[in-house]
Amino acid sequence: MPQIILHVDTVGPGLYDFTSEAARFVAGEADGEGLLTCFVRHTSCSLLIQENADPDVRRDMDEFFRRLVPYSDDPSMVWLRHTTEGPDDMPAHIKAALTATSLSIPVTDGRLALGTWQGLYLFEHRDRPHERQIILHLSS
Repeated sequence: MPQIILHVDTVGPGLYDFTSEAARFVAGEADGEGLLTCFVRHTSCSLLIQENADPDVRRDMDEFFRRLVPYSDDPSMVWLRHTTEGPDDMPAHIKAALTATSLSIPVTDGRLALGTWQGLYLFEHRDRPHERQIILHLSS
């Protein structure tokens, strides 16, 4: 069963589209029906299927999660114990726990069976740049 590791460079919080890379992988390996599993190998970012047409959706998602889980130096987060890796670290772990570290996408006729406006995103929750790894695994 084919598998690759995608490397996604991030420059800070936000959604990073990897739909085209996943589609290229599937197109090169699939010849019918199957299932693509995407798995991110980190605990402070996550994966999402989200709208890919309006960039405001990505900005609003990022802002929602910033408000839902503020940095550890926010007075509302004084209860946090894990603070040694910076004020964005523990909130990043919480955001990752609230979202997903893996996705499953059906493959139909050798193509991702995503909806018209759906895209695949790495959701970076940390402030500093990272090189993130996403394993793409295709099963039939």
